[in-house]
Amino acid sequence: MKLTKTLLASTALTVVAGAAMAGGHMSDSMTLVSWGGAYQASQDNAYVVPYVAMNEGVSATWDESSAEAVAKLRAMNEAGNVTWDVVDVVAADAIRLCDEGLALEIDHDEQLADAPDGTSASDDFGDLIVSDCFIPQIVYSTTFGYRTDLVPEGVAPPSEICSVFDLETYPGKRSLERRPINNMEWALLCDGVAKDDVYDVLETDEGQDQALAKLGTIKDSVIWWSAGADTPQLLADGEIFMGSTYNGRLFSVIEEQNQPVAIMWDAQVFDLDGWIVPAGLSDEREARALDFVSFATDTQRLADQAKYISYGPARLSSAPLVSTHATLGIEMAPHMPTDPANAKNTFLYNYEFWADYRDDIDAKFQAWLAQ
Repeated sequence: MKLTKTLLASTALTVVAGAAMAGGHMSDSMTLVSWGGAYQASQDNAYVVPYVAMNEGVSATWDESSAEAVAKLRAMNEAGNVTWDVVDVVAADAIRLCDEGLALEIDHDEQLADAPDGTSASDDFGDLIVSDCFIPQIVYSTTFGYRTDLVPEGVAPPSEICSVFDLETYPGKRSLERRPINNMEWALLCDGVAKDDVYDVLETDEGQDQALAKLGTIKDSVIWWSAGADTPQLLADGEIFMGSTYNGRLFSVIEEQNQPVAIMWDAQVFDLDGWIVPAGLSDEREARALDFVSFATDTQRLADQAKYISYGPARLSSAPLVSTHATLGIEMAPHMPTDPANAKNTFLYNYEFWADYRDDIDAKFQAWLAQ
């Protein structure tokens, strides 16, 4: 979105409300960790700006290191110096951090807001509470965008996931994330593995080798990305024909930047993002962090975030409140990954699998990349 460049010009955006100190039982400052870009800007607009406005003297500083959250929190814990207060992570990372004792276990009904009609937080979030430490925020998907002006003449635009591997029909560079998650699943789907069998196959060495072999068929045509902003920029610059990224990033490049890009929703991978509070904070910092996440994940705030980015709010009670984009004025519901027209063929991410196998498959994937 247009506000991104001004709101997030650096990796440490600080918002300060007044000079008065916060109540003595809570810290007057927080370091919030997220992913940068349009997503972090949506959090800033929907959560942080109103929160500091309501809490005079409180400041919030952004760190854009969520992609490295597990490794960095492990290192901070080992050093006995946890400098982060609230961290945005994907569900699988929350499970790992919780299992390792690096994230605070919370009572969702005790520490989070009820829905406006009195429905408890645990019922409102439902199955999206995948860990005792995880505070759900949004449902998003990783999917593909492609340049509409680079579709070969006389050829239908790509509409199926296996178009990614079809260099003959759809020539040109691809971009894929520099990690095994999603790439391995798509590779197996396009190598004939049934959707329901993907994770059974992927837990074996043979299945991992099969996925890497399929990815090897396009490896020379792939630009590997690490930041969510990479694929939208590559698409905008015309350096790739198609590439994977988060659906909210594609919304931004299509609707806000008016680039000749379209979304291919087939086999989009649903995932969850939410907050964790690191274990080991002082009482004052922990109290401030919990106060913030209670505010930031109430029904209205989650609906407000959808004014800025096309991610579905994690609370059932928030969905009816999703309206129009804050600056474009367009209806946001049709741009959500959960919209029925977009969700005809989704792939459900297996959080438990990646919590268990991530480190080992990561090492294998990175070794393959280096070959």
